[in-house]
Amino acid sequence: MSTQTPAERTEAVYRQFKLLIFLFVILPVVLLVLFIEFRFRSFEAVIPSQEPSVRDDARMEIDAMPWHPVEGQRLYVPAYSHVYHREGAPYDLTVTLYIRNTDVEHEIVVTSVRYFDTSGKEIRSMLNKPLKLAPLASTEFVIKREDKAGGSGASFIVEWGAGTEVNQPIVETVMIDTKGQQGISFVASSVILSESDKSPDDE
Repeated sequence: MSTQTPAERTEAVYRQFKLLIFLFVILPVVLLVLFIEFRFRSFEAVIPSQEPSVRDDARMEIDAMPWHPVEGQRLYVPAYSHVYHREGAPYDLTVTLYIRNTDVEHEIVVTSVRYFDTSGKEIRSMLNKPLKLAPLASTEFVIKREDKAGGSGASFIVEWGAGTEVNQPIVETVMIDTKGQQGISFVASSVILSESDKSPDDE
């Protein structure tokens, strides 16, 4: 016959309960945490750490970017008097040529804006005399939707000068048309044909 008192038996059961909690709850959690920590350190050892840096070829691209100061340029700007849709039917568009002086200190002088058709024939000059653009000023030239002379391969030749080095202007065309609840619009940027270091007054 057991000589343990009720209090001693309760204490023994309580110790056994704590042992079971340790073996089946606490110990597995501790082992899982240690395993995860070990795996994490293994990944750190495999993956090389390095400071982010600019690649040499990226630095070359940055050095070669076209946004260097210039004194003048001749630019080719694509324009689309119409595009084709459905079964090749022409879709007429309004064309707006924008010239934006991006320099915050100096004016530029737009000396020539000429409009050409798809075959490369000059249709007309859009500028009667040189046009000054103050710092951050802009101007635009519009080819109406009804003016179909340019065709799908129309273009502008834009010439400008400043007499001193300035930021290059933004020169682009915006094509747009709307019908009912539908519309089309897109932008074409200029391409540099040549750069000049001559003042507009010297030309």
